[in-house]
Amino acid sequence: MTDTIDIRQALIDRLESDQRWGVRHVPIRPMQFAAPVREPTPGPSRPTAPSHGFESAPIRREQAPAPAEPAIEVLAPPRALTADERRSRGLALKVIDEQEVQGCEKCGLAQTRTKTVFGTGSPEARIVFVGEGPGHEEDISGEPFVGKAGNLLTDMIVKGMGLKREDVYICNVVKCRPPGNRTPATQEIAACKDYLLRQIEIIRPQAIVALGAAAAQTLLGKPDSIGRLRSRWHDFYTSGSSLIGEPIPLMPTYHPAYLLRDPGEKKKAWADLKMVMARLGIPIPDRK
Repeated sequence: MTDTIDIRQALIDRLESDQRWGVRHVPIRPMQFAAPVREPTPGPSRPTAPSHGFESAPIRREQAPAPAEPAIEVLAPPRALTADERRSRGLALKVIDEQEVQGCEKCGLAQTRTKTVFGTGSPEARIVFVGEGPGHEEDISGEPFVGKAGNLLTDMIVKGMGLKREDVYICNVVKCRPPGNRTPATQEIAACKDYLLRQIEIIRPQAIVALGAAAAQTLLGKPDSIGRLRSRWHDFYTSGSSLIGEPIPLMPTYHPAYLLRDPGEKKKAWADLKMVMARLGIPIPDRK
């Protein structure tokens, strides 16, 4: 009985001491008896707290560890196509262009275009760049991204990524120029979307870079702004049976035309491209 009273009194004394020191919370943990521990001697303005030989575990404030970065799955280069496979893919793209797109009248853009703009590049490209629609220069030449925005895209591919333009594939959501370079209307995108999906199915790229909001929203089916979509990977699924269940990694970033208007955003676009390079195991070129 005496021992019980001594323990209670020691506990009371300890709590009163803690209170004088400003402690307002003591974690509830299993009590342990220990040899007397000398507490730190406080400064002259504070009373010396007596040692009772009964010490609770020290109060620690530890920061939670930062979440680990998700592991990046680096995609190895696909096997090289045989000459026959390469010709087959090229022919399939040519058939869609010449027999369907060039004579397409599915929407009103057919009435104002000079030329259709299908796409250009390698049929075995590891990366497909998808823009919004042709501009004035593209409408005249029939080639995608050949104006000022096209020159910047070429620099992004060649100088930034260390690739050749002819080794990637470049196309747009719509194949005819919207008047005044306006954003394509919903019905215009719907009329052209099948062409775009079939291009991607034939090429079977390892990554897609969506240039601008129209391209990203069309491919992902999301209304989010490019600022919310960029800088992270998305899964893209085509409607074709050849790729059902096999998503293609898609990285949205800013359209080169936007970067010409706001050069300060180029750093963000470069960060997005570096994520694409890391995913495909492409080394950053030495700029020294």
